Amino acid sequence: MEEKIDIVTKEGEPTGKTALKSEAHKNGWYHNTIHLWLYTSDGQILLQQRSHKKAIFPLLWDVSVAGHINASETFTEAALRETKEEIGLELNPDQLIKIGVHLYESSYKDGAIADNEFHHVYISELPVDPNQLIPQEDEVEALKLVSINEFKKLLHDSAANNHFVTTNKQYYYFVLNAIKKQLHK
Repeated sequence: MEEKIDIVTKEGEPTGKTALKSEAHKNGWYHNTIHLWLYTSDGQILLQQRSHKKAIFPLLWDVSVAGHINASETFTEAALRETKEEIGLELNPDQLIKIGVHLYESSYKDGAIADNEFHHVYISELPVDPNQLIPQEDEVEALKLVSINEFKKLLHDSAANNHFVTTNKQYYYFVLNAIKKQLHK
């Protein structure tokens, strides 16, 4: 069953309206998503390879967990739900650190998908061995840990290596800096 999501203004304010996710993408309506970046205490970041079944950026590597926020769901509830659904990991709200909100505006498939999203971005230390994670087949092709330096190298060469979404470089650096700060506390 398709998700029903809350529609927000271009400034991110609630409108009181809801729509199916497909309608929001078809019409370019602004809405909220969550991004959760998981890292280890020794400075490795968990990356998710998007499923080959995804309409947008199949097989590229990206955020550990991401998803739309269901209508009337809180950002924290969505982050916890998506984490459980996508990689089989149960976290507690106090394990999430919100680092910001990132506006993402783009279109795909010759304008058939207009993706206008506010990514509510969280980080959290990965509390289990990555081998214990259970990727959701329709969402996740693979998972891997990379060091911060390897992440930066892959990001620097992303136009040639087809690893990351090349237009997201600034966003990725924002996340890397937040993780580095957290590691040095």
